[in-house]
Amino acid sequence: MNPYLNKLHAYPFTKLAALLANIDVQSNNDAIAMTIGEPQHAPPKSAVDALVAELSGLNKYPSTQGGLPLRESIAAWLCRRYQLPLGLVDPVTMVLPVVGSREALFAIAQTVVDSSASVEPPLVIIPSPFYQIYEGAAIMAGAEPLYLPCDGSNDYVPDLDSVTEAQWQRCQLMYICNPSNPTGAVPTREFYQRLLELADRYNFVIASDECYSEIYFDELSPPPGLLEVCHDTGRDDFSRCLVFNSLSKRSNLAGMRSGFVAGCQATIKAFMLYRTYHGSAMPNHHQAASIVAWNDESHVQDNRVLYREKMQAVVPILQQVMSVEIPAAGFCLWAKLPIDDERFAQTLYAEQHVKVLPGQYLARTVNDYNPGVGYSRLALVHSLDVCIEAAERIVACLSEINRVG
Repeated sequence: MNPYLNKLHAYPFTKLAALLANIDVQSNNDAIAMTIGEPQHAPPKSAVDALVAELSGLNKYPSTQGGLPLRESIAAWLCRRYQLPLGLVDPVTMVLPVVGSREALFAIAQTVVDSSASVEPPLVIIPSPFYQIYEGAAIMAGAEPLYLPCDGSNDYVPDLDSVTEAQWQRCQLMYICNPSNPTGAVPTREFYQRLLELADRYNFVIASDECYSEIYFDELSPPPGLLEVCHDTGRDDFSRCLVFNSLSKRSNLAGMRSGFVAGCQATIKAFMLYRTYHGSAMPNHHQAASIVAWNDESHVQDNRVLYREKMQAVVPILQQVMSVEIPAAGFCLWAKLPIDDERFAQTLYAEQHVKVLPGQYLARTVNDYNPGVGYSRLALVHSLDVCIEAAERIVACLSEINRVG
């Protein structure tokens, strides 16, 4: 077996299952899961109709590169969304459709990391807390993850100044999540500009995971993107820069597994070579549905309205018993708890039949500090009524804990 497999951590949901395995649910309440970021809103009918209409093509193999119409729709969307000059993103050389961003975020490390480059293993820099795929990708590529703690002291954005000169010298890839999963933090343009300078100086690739980019609450201030900052700073070749996005959160199409990676031509070319052997090609009927979804913004705006309503309703309820704010973007709350996060998850499940994810499972301990300890990620993916009920159950649970001491 590959020895790197032994270095992988148990996935957060595996840890949660073990934590709750011997818990007897004492409540007759219906189960509510606030653990996984799986949107429960209806997908756009137009995309579903396009998928069904293309089912007659099931006898045809899809191209690993994806059809040109899909790549053109993605390139056009990027230009519209980030106010880039039309045609700046070349659909032929700068865009690669992928089967959900998850597989691409993992596979990009296998493409760009050179573990034979020095005696010491290369570094892949990861914000903490983080989407666990980044860590697994780094380990399986033969790299060493370097975790940058993100908490209230740095507005939940990685502190680039905390990385030493020697560490930058070893860095080959840095993952950024914008907006952050799980905190909802959005890096500033100045952060990206500094990161671009560092990438040039130390020759590493920036992988910007922007899968939550379309769930924000101020229609006049969408989160900036890496390619947008590249253009603003005259970096129109997007050198060393890649962005990842998908239709899972934006369009409630998580089950369709449709996303893309876009940016630096040289890196896209190498990634295409890797994926030629990796074998992940998007089915043609999924491509047809994806074109429709990327070309439509009305359902995305409707989606944001629903999440905005839930945030505005749920956060004031939860603030009765914990420290939590509406995030800059995303549909998760990063809630600071008055008790241990594992105890909270166990008690809430037992007494109220609500599942939540302990924050410490989404981060790593560095120098005896885990920025996820004492937090919980609450995904507001259900209907407004269900989210309100979940919040009320959380208040009841913590109020009872506080009463009995």
